[in-house]
Amino acid sequence: MPAVALVLVLSVAFLGRAPALWIRGAGAGAGAAVAAVAVHAARELLGPSFRRARERGGREARWLAYLAAGTAAAALIGAYLVLVLLACGLIELLLARAARPPHRARGGLGAFVPASVSTGGAGALAWTALKVGALSFGGGFVIVPLMQSDAVHTYHWMSGQQFLSAVALGQITPGPVVATVAAVGYAAHGIGGGLLAAAVAFAPSFCFVLIGGRSFGRLRASPGPRAFLDGAGPAAIGAILGAAITLAAELREGWQVAILAAAAIALLALRRGVVQTLLAAAALGVIAALAGAPLP
Repeated sequence: MPAVALVLVLSVAFLGRAPALWIRGAGAGAGAAVAAVAVHAARELLGPSFRRARERGGREARWLAYLAAGTAAAALIGAYLVLVLLACGLIELLLARAARPPHRARGGLGAFVPASVSTGGAGALAWTALKVGALSFGGGFVIVPLMQSDAVHTYHWMSGQQFLSAVALGQITPGPVVATVAAVGYAAHGIGGGLLAAAVAFAPSFCFVLIGGRSFGRLRASPGPRAFLDGAGPAAIGAILGAAITLAAELREGWQVAILAAAAIALLALRRGVVQTLLAAAALGVIAALAGAPLP
């Protein structure tokens, strides 16, 4: 995939052993803006989601509860975020079924409890990429806390600042989720790790569409899946907001906070484009680095 190749080339430049000063500055500047990009992404989803809850009547309070649960989970327990998303969806599904006449249920929900991966080798990388590819509810930022937990805190493949750079790289290239996990894979195990992570992350969605594509229309019209998404959807939007908190927490320098504030104004008030804002933030980072500002 051209996007993955581009990200791997950029990863070599940004995440290599001794990147040039201006490259470090560009990464620090663009990385500082990604929290604002996450808030921007959540804002685009908030309005339509709340309108759907209001139109169906009596769901506004639950919608706010699911949103708050997703935000708190992403900010505080990122590694287990998907469990909160599933719980919100199941709660709404059960409430919807309770409001309908009883009928005989078909099927069930099996618990998916993966075996623990204690090392940071290729197996751990593949497992992280599989989780990213299979659990990216509502967009790439939903899965950021889980990815950040594995890449930065559990396996120490990269620093917090390098992870910000990886997210920024994903946002300025096609396929942000696969691109970001490819950068994480490169940080973990070089070019081979990047290719492995990209392939594993891409596989679930590809197989899902290939195998189940004919059933999408029927699933969308089915009351059960719609009720589940009525709960998981707001929680996913909250998770995007929570991801913004975890991303902002990685900032270490005052000038990065200033870039974050400027990016928030550009995206939320002036309605500039995401790529345009990230490139401008990268340029400001280059200027700051060359001017002697401390780099994270």
